[in-house]
Amino acid sequence: MDFTFLIVIFLIGFIGSYISGMVGIGGSIIKYPMLLYIPPLFGLASFSAHEVSGISAVQVFFATIGGVWAYRKGGYLNKTLIIYMGSAILIGSLIGSYGSRFMSEGGINLVYGVLALIAAIMMFVPKKGLDDIPLDQVKFNKWLAAIFALVVGIGAGIVGAAGAFLLVPIMLVVLKIPTRMTIATSLAITFISSIGSTVGKVATGQVDYIPAAIMVVASLIASPLGANAGKKVNTKVLQVILAVLILGTSIKIWMDIL
Repeated sequence: MDFTFLIVIFLIGFIGSYISGMVGIGGSIIKYPMLLYIPPLFGLASFSAHEVSGISAVQVFFATIGGVWAYRKGGYLNKTLIIYMGSAILIGSLIGSYGSRFMSEGGINLVYGVLALIAAIMMFVPKKGLDDIPLDQVKFNKWLAAIFALVVGIGAGIVGAAGAFLLVPIMLVVLKIPTRMTIATSLAITFISSIGSTVGKVATGQVDYIPAAIMVVASLIASPLGANAGKKVNTKVLQVILAVLILGTSIKIWMDIL
């Protein structure tokens, strides 16, 4: 393992975690393709889909801790939403991450591609008037939120993600949660989800610990920086950034599948 490998993995973790902290996701939707495609560009050994999903699961666990800590003040964290969606997504992610050991590489990538495509479509649905709702007057269907979170958890557990790239559009489009509350709360729910994904991946031997440790260090540095930057950016801009990231990733994954 050489110095170039360490630098490349650290930069992937840092850039992905900064962006993910800013837009309220764990970062796997960014770092999953980066880990698959960037190391070979530098002549480094490529990771398998199982290795990437394992590394992503561990990294997301630590990245979301930093993001939630940055958003802990200001009333952005909706505790009721965190309890309902967090409990359901934890169960789903445990099921999905354990079940992924029985899936092929192509099967994991296919699940990832489908999830990314659904998320991309939802991000381009108009979201008018969301940010006019006072944070202390936000209402939503608790059981609908829990059902969506369970389904997201199963799919996200399979690919080693925590599901925030799907949670965010669901919270914005279906549950009608204001953008900044969505970003902060999704990070907290993603942290809970990542517990299930991480336990499942570690228990089934799908984690390469050295690159995972490098990604964790990068995440703990970059995620709070990104979250603090996100507080200062216009909510419409944040929505556009996330939509473009999800769409770009979806296109790349589907190009490889097809």
